[in-house]
Amino acid sequence: MKTTITLLSVLFFWSGLQAQHDDRISTIEFVRILDDNTAETDYYYQNNWKLLREKALEKGYIHSYELLETPFDETGPYHRILMTTYANEQQYEQREAHFDELIEEKGPLLLLNEKKPGEFRKRVMGKEGVRHWK
Repeated sequence: MKTTITLLSVLFFWSGLQAQHDDRISTIEFVRILDDNTAETDYYYQNNWKLLREKALEKGYIHSYELLETPFDETGPYHRILMTTYANEQQYEQREAHFDELIEEKGPLLLLNEKKPGEFRKRVMGKEGVRHWK
């Protein structure tokens, strides 16, 4: 009897740990604006990155997205945080094919002052496969 109770307790505890995750998976990028090119950076993300995510949302390719502004400091040497969330493993695995399709449909990059992305922003860090908790 004691063994059965112990086994049930362990199974209950383990199932509780497993239940903490839901199906969503995100990618997160941390971006630094170079040489005070805030206007160019914001234009780029509004007219390219965000536009692609709006289309991806319409087509059911993603669950959601966030474009966040954050103060730059020593502990967070970046100005923008970009997050794309996928509803499940299937959406996440198909992300590259889906965004390739959307990029082709959209056409060329829209840029302010003809500056290329490498001139106004730098990807400081990124993280793939971020799991969400319930």
